[in-house]
Amino acid sequence: MTRTAGGVEYELTRKAVKNLNLRVRADGTVHVSAPRRTPLSEVDGFVADRAAWIARARERLAAHAGEAEAAREAYTDAECLEAFTEVSDRVYPLFARLLPEKPELRVRWMKSRWGVCCPAKNRITLNKQLMGKPRAAVEYVVLHEYVHFLHPDHQAGFHAEMAKWMPDYRERRKLLKT
Repeated sequence: MTRTAGGVEYELTRKAVKNLNLRVRADGTVHVSAPRRTPLSEVDGFVADRAAWIARARERLAAHAGEAEAAREAYTDAECLEAFTEVSDRVYPLFARLLPEKPELRVRWMKSRWGVCCPAKNRITLNKQLMGKPRAAVEYVVLHEYVHFLHPDHQAGFHAEMAKWMPDYRERRKLLKT
């Protein structure tokens, strides 16, 4: 159901949830999920109280979309592949006993992941957006994907292996958020 409150148009979904939840999606649309018995006036008030926050969130999303588009065109796939291969070539010897041949590297623009490991195809795909990150962050992502050949999940064994090869991996991971 589409509603408007405080000058904000939003999509309301009634769910079996305990709290009101508001999300501003990447396209700028606003979605609210509410407990089934919450009065519409309370939902409208909730959205109206957050109208300024919603406007700022939409501005941030628009700015980020512009930056992302510029970054997408800043480097060619070949440039990204060359830079990432250099890092991979330094990491591979740590895994040479496990992997008889170096994994194939691919580059792709991804919205929500820095890298993907596909052990069955001996392939690692890295996000082009890594080119805008510090070298330490790129090294973290490449090692992270290599460790997935040993541990497909993010359980304790995975983190122990990361710490073994890169004791500061948690700090490096934080660099991806900048």
